Amino acid sequence: MKKLAGAGAYRPGVPNDFVEHLRTGSMSVGTYSIPAGGVDDQAPHHEEEIYVVTAGRATIVTPGGAELIEPGDVLFVAAEEEHRFVDITEDLALLVFFAPPYSGR
Repeated sequence: MKKLAGAGAYRPGVPNDFVEHLRTGSMSVGTYSIPAGGVDDQAPHHEEEIYVVTAGRATIVTPGGAELIEPGDVLFVAAEEEHRFVDITEDLALLVFFAPPYSGR
């Protein structure tokens, strides 16, 4: 067992900040923070992702459409699926689970 201190907490200061909290052979977990009014500049990843919205409000845009998100929402994004967070109206914090572990792309 390992407690992941600070997981899901918004980190001010660096736009589009990603902090990895845990990495195993089959998954990784981190927090992605985007300030209000910020721009999400991520590219599609090789990994499947689950996002848990822990703070803030925004819209996620995928080829399937757009969806408003808020704290408590849980999102699944398939590997290589285009996705972007837009209209970030409040500082956004996302707890992100990657499988397999995040490779940096």
